[in-house]
Amino acid sequence: MRSGWVETAERLAPALLGLLLGLLALGPALGPGFVLRYDMVFVPDPPLVLPGQGFPRAVPSDLVVALLSRIVPAQLVQKMVLIGIFVLAASGAAALVPSGRLGPRLAAAAFYAWNAYLAQRLLLGQWALLLGVAGLPWAVRAAVLGGRARLAAALLPAAVGGFQAMLVSALTLLATAATSPPPGGRALRRPDERDAGDGIPGRVPGRPFGGRSAMRRWFAGGRPVPRVRRVAEVMSVVGALSLPWLVPALLSRAVTDPAGAWAFAARADGPLGTVGSLLSLGGIWNADAVVPGQGSWWSAIVRLALAAVAVWGFARLSGPRAGPYGGAGRRVSGPGAVRAGPYGSAGWRVPAPGAVRAAAGGGKARSGGTARGEAPPYRTGLAVAAATGLAVALAGAFAPGLLGGLIAWWPGFGPLRDGQLYLAPFALLQAVGLACVVARWDSRAVAAVAVAVPVLALPTFALGAFGRLSAVDYPDEWRRVQAIVNADPAPGTLLSLPWGAHRAFSWNQGRVILDPATKMFRRPVLWNDALLVGVPGGARLRIAAEDPAVAGAEAALRTGPAGRADALARLGIRYVLAQAGDNTFQGAATVFQGREIRLLRLAPPS
Repeated sequence: MRSGWVETAERLAPALLGLLLGLLALGPALGPGFVLRYDMVFVPDPPLVLPGQGFPRAVPSDLVVALLSRIVPAQLVQKMVLIGIFVLAASGAAALVPSGRLGPRLAAAAFYAWNAYLAQRLLLGQWALLLGVAGLPWAVRAAVLGGRARLAAALLPAAVGGFQAMLVSALTLLATAATSPPPGGRALRRPDERDAGDGIPGRVPGRPFGGRSAMRRWFAGGRPVPRVRRVAEVMSVVGALSLPWLVPALLSRAVTDPAGAWAFAARADGPLGTVGSLLSLGGIWNADAVVPGQGSWWSAIVRLALAAVAVWGFARLSGPRAGPYGGAGRRVSGPGAVRAGPYGSAGWRVPAPGAVRAAAGGGKARSGGTARGEAPPYRTGLAVAAATGLAVALAGAFAPGLLGGLIAWWPGFGPLRDGQLYLAPFALLQAVGLACVVARWDSRAVAAVAVAVPVLALPTFALGAFGRLSAVDYPDEWRRVQAIVNADPAPGTLLSLPWGAHRAFSWNQGRVILDPATKMFRRPVLWNDALLVGVPGGARLRIAAEDPAVAGAEAALRTGPAGRADALARLGIRYVLAQAGDNTFQGAATVFQGREIRLLRLAPPS
């Protein structure tokens, strides 16, 4: 019998592997300062503010960061979040693997914490989405086990992440709840039901899973209790945790431009085309978010081959010798011993070696083996969610007109415009599938290769994607302007110029980031959230602003220098944050003049 510390080490090994992969991937990003890239904008001393009039994309993530920054510095909060994504993803994928052996679990951990999807979304700065993606396997596990409290706890990372993270989680969890069998456990086991030795609690030996027994589970007392109850449970928890962003979204006057269906459609990021890129978990719309060298033939072929092997392994879960449920399952020492599987004490039960029953017909027990069993309860749901996510990504790439029409008909379809982000369940499916392939061999060498291959297939994700992620600090003038504006008790909005959504500062090594002024001040910030997105052929597509207040500010900015300040003041604007050389506001008082930025205060309208 193994000692307790060995079992503890094996239990913590996936999280430790995630930590090591996170350190390797982030590299220079863990130095002093902030990592600023596209949507990933953390600021010093972030204020506690309510969402503005635009779509609440940073709700409640910005609020959570602001609260945590009251305890530790904001730059440390960012590093903890980024490392936590890798640890949570790796440990969650391992916990979802039905095999209890360490090798398959580490293979799933490595793949889910190091793939093109995670790398591209991180380079796009979408850390809030990745929080939900990292917690997705834990949420699937909780949906299988049942219980609102367990599911709510597992969904907390997605709840912090906001609308994108919750939409991806909702897709996967609803499919899982609607298709998985009732959770195993005493409450669902009749006195005459025994463990058939195949890892399915409550299954009668020799009787296939389903049939009348399944019908009775579906219709207990004439009502479809188990699955309907679980779907309702998932919907209630997801709905409750979505309220922080759902309520502001419904109350806002934000609009969605149908042109986003073309701008954010999945694209080829390698030589295998759009379909090959999506199957290998790439295909992001932004070329700057592609990992260096990802477009090489070698990397593309290896990643696509790895995806094919992983999907094949997941498909084998439906067979009679379903990967880890066949000859590669969990071995438990001691006569008649039963160890809780990855689904807790009510999960898969595996007899000890020498006590394995035949699958059916009362055959002889096989000594020294493990149980034959059926696929895990999340298999169908995860497959449905993965297929749906892949279909959404393909629809945006090959039928953007249809998607644009849906967005024009109802702005609620807007979140579907970036279809590639819905590949998250497909990434989880591949992680579990790779583990199932490894579990078919009782070989440490095979497991070691499976852990190393995801890293070797995308080696340039290391060291902050070869310097694309690194830490910098804000110049002192930004902190001084922040202090001046936040100390002013007078009401009024701050207008941020130049009139565009993104900036590229020399002190940030020219990396494009969302305007940091949107997150630095206690008062509302008015900024142009319209986007210019490059499309194939060299053209640039303009995505209209979502905040309706942008139109009024644009009209005021078109006023001549003599009347511009008064026109903006009548809109309730008190401060203008502009570039240092901007002298187009006559009658405005200069509050601060720096090398890069200039702060102006407008006189109240007469």
